Amino acid sequence: MKLYHGSVYHIKTPDIRKGRDSVDFGKGFYTTLNFEQAKRWALNKEKTAGKTSSAVVSVYDMPDTLLTNKNYNIRLFNAPDEDWLTFVINCRKGITHEYDIVFGPVADDRIYATITLFESGVLTAEATIAQLRINEVFNQISFHSGKAIKELLYIKSLTVKEDTFAP
Repeated sequence: MKLYHGSVYHIKTPDIRKGRDSVDFGKGFYTTLNFEQAKRWALNKEKTAGKTSSAVVSVYDMPDTLLTNKNYNIRLFNAPDEDWLTFVINCRKGITHEYDIVFGPVADDRIYATITLFESGVLTAEATIAQLRINEVFNQISFHSGKAIKELLYIKSLTVKEDTFAP
């Protein structure tokens, strides 16, 4: 199965230690099944990185059976639900977990605004989940252990623009 990573770097050897803390699923290496989503991430990073950077999507192959492999501690979220919401909030607060791989929806800026309303008591958990399901939800697969990241096989990196289509 193909996975994509948006960045301003050609990443042949992913490193879980270089990820940011306090993000959706905690520090790790983030990928997606959706090329357009990775391209959007790359283009956003290009804008903030400056004129000397280019948007890059790195492409990897992952074994089709990896997300069901019993040799790994894997957390799967099929939709934005209350368990996912609690997990994302905890990770964004810096609370760590012991999962090798986490798969689930992306909490982008619009979604994060909704989460903030929930945390401040403006929205109930039910109202928050209902609001989250209104937004277009993309997926992410994050790798959190050295053992799991070795499952990714680098294929290539592409410099992308707005009009670049999936390989």
